[in-house]
Amino acid sequence: MATQILMPALSPTMEEGTLAKWLVKEGDMVKSGDIMAEIETDKATMEFEAVDEGIVGKILVAEGTAGVKVNTPIAVLLEEGEDASAAVAAPKAADPKAAAPKAEAVASAPAEAATAAAVPKPAGARVFASPLARRIAAEKGVDLTQITGSGPHGRIVKADVEGAKASAPASASTTAAAAPAPATTTAPALATGASADQVKKMFADREYKEVTLDGMRKTIAARLTEAKQTIPHFYLRRDVQLDALMAFRATLNKQLEGRGVKLSINDFIIKACANALQEVPDCNAVWAGDRILKLKPSDVAVAVAIEGGLFTPVLRDAHQKSLSALSAEMKDLAGRAKTKKLAPHEYQGGSFAISNLGMMGVDNFDAVINPPHGSILAVGAGVKKPVVNAAGDIVVATVMSMTLSVDHRVIDGALGAAFLAAVIDNLENPMSMLA
Repeated sequence: MATQILMPALSPTMEEGTLAKWLVKEGDMVKSGDIMAEIETDKATMEFEAVDEGIVGKILVAEGTAGVKVNTPIAVLLEEGEDASAAVAAPKAADPKAAAPKAEAVASAPAEAATAAAVPKPAGARVFASPLARRIAAEKGVDLTQITGSGPHGRIVKADVEGAKASAPASASTTAAAAPAPATTTAPALATGASADQVKKMFADREYKEVTLDGMRKTIAARLTEAKQTIPHFYLRRDVQLDALMAFRATLNKQLEGRGVKLSINDFIIKACANALQEVPDCNAVWAGDRILKLKPSDVAVAVAIEGGLFTPVLRDAHQKSLSALSAEMKDLAGRAKTKKLAPHEYQGGSFAISNLGMMGVDNFDAVINPPHGSILAVGAGVKKPVVNAAGDIVVATVMSMTLSVDHRVIDGALGAAFLAAVIDNLENPMSMLA
């Protein structure tokens, strides 16, 4: 029987997308797991895989079409031997899970995010999953019975198991951690202040170019409006002396030359923050509606500027990784962010973020917290300045300004100060980061 293929929800914030490119044409035979199209979401360009076998009977949405709503039919799949005329009257595929995941999935702990909305299946129950999803699950040691599929008829597809973690026996602590968190506030609408018509009227006699917001810009506008309206920010500022770190970095880079690794100052900042989250664990936390979630791993998000916006890819378990491993992972994530090739699980989560504008010559600034994070560190440029050393002499040192923006609902002033002090201690004593 002919089946309609629907526009999928490929990220939690996706309501519509652009069908960037078809990788199949009418008449092609596809198997479960085959990549059919590239779809641009509000944050990335992602591959869309087939979940059923069949022949592409009709393509309903041309490639390059923007603003395609989630659950809109985009193509029709025919069974072998079925006439192409069946494509016209194809019934709509039942896809109750195609809507974007709820906002609380973004705020939940990594283990919860991997099985968001999952309902354990009874023992012996049949599991419907694509071959590709089964293969990935087998490689990762993921129990498919603990995952609810987002494909047609609840079928488990690649995206459902990519971010999932290997199954482990349940314990009292994990059971408690899995208690459902309350839903977070929905991002506010963009219509705030004067209307577009009112603003345009002010500039009726001036030349201007009107720029329509794309999905990414709308999401950024909504989330930052939410952040400044709902998060009680306060700011802590400190300077850090970088001379010891810069000398240590030069020594390490010389030793790593043969391995093709070159550490940046930003790599050390990431590691310093990851260690500080372990040293001051009460700061490793997020706001979850009417409670605080305290995370155990240091999952550090790092802002990456791209054309038209920014991503905050997350380095998971950063405290457990070496400087060279963090450097390689950050380069990979930043490179794929610039081409919008990150999967949702690679830029969602974390309790804390870093925004570094020092390489652009900015001395200092205040960053806006990315909800549900508890804080964000704004990093400025390293500048040579006169300072008074321990002996009371005035010397020249390379000084970098840092500002910690803090959600007062999650972190109090003294606690935030302790965390910022731990970050600085790591940076000014770089040998400690190799321990």
